[in-house]
Amino acid sequence: MQTVLQERDDHPAANKPPRMARSHDAVMAGEALGRIGSLEVRLARDEAEIAAVQEVRFRVFYEELGARRTAFHSLETRDADRFDALCDHLLVVDTALPGPDHRRIVGTYRLLRQEIAAKAGGFYSNDEFELQSLVARHPGQRFLELGRSCVLKEYRSKRTIEILWQGIFAYINHHAIGVMTGCASFHGTEPAAHAEALSYLAHHCRTEPQWDVRAVRHRYCAMDLMPREAVNAKSAIAALPPLIKGYLRVGARIGDGCVIDHDFGTTDVFIVMPVAEIGARYMNYYGAEAERFAA
Repeated sequence: MQTVLQERDDHPAANKPPRMARSHDAVMAGEALGRIGSLEVRLARDEAEIAAVQEVRFRVFYEELGARRTAFHSLETRDADRFDALCDHLLVVDTALPGPDHRRIVGTYRLLRQEIAAKAGGFYSNDEFELQSLVARHPGQRFLELGRSCVLKEYRSKRTIEILWQGIFAYINHHAIGVMTGCASFHGTEPAAHAEALSYLAHHCRTEPQWDVRAVRHRYCAMDLMPREAVNAKSAIAALPPLIKGYLRVGARIGDGCVIDHDFGTTDVFIVMPVAEIGARYMNYYGAEAERFAA
């Protein structure tokens, strides 16, 4: 599943985990969780905004990146599936644009909490990775699946990704999330085209054993396509998609194996981010920003 964001290059440091001050009613009612200039981040408030989010995803995934269209997409211009009704939709609104709020959406993340996924038969990522086995091994943790992330091309900036992360950190603190997970993607369905970058992830960025997740057996593709000593770290890192580089900087690790998603034309890897292991400066920077805004 392709995700389209822009990495952030640096963040201020701080010393202790953040405390989220916003009330349950405020978060769930879709009040702003942060603001940078004319950009505002919050949860979708109604069906019109969810439909608008689906249109933004369609513009990015199908019109820009060439995801495979179905008969449904020949009639609609929205990227939608059964999980949309179950998820919270984090969105970025440019308040400087004309029109109603649902026409000002420029970026989005889809958020699926563990307790909601359990009632719906599982997470979206279960079709590609053995996420359920990881959840079962950590009964004391609350998991959150991040997905369907995209930003309109003209808004792919450090400012947009920063405000999205402010919203995510507000959300995970509010819901006491212990682990964030989700797929991140390389463009194209030939892992060999990304041999050095995938091999770098396999050799240097794998999860610790207690957090390991493997691609499902019938879709498993090896990532260690080059021996460790043949990988040039500098060029491999430069070849990583911006979203994956951003996740790694925060402290995320990578599961075992990649999966080809022919519908979206991507090669997917699995991201695992235990919240307690996220770098303190990132936790404090984004959390402090969310708390400052709520004050």
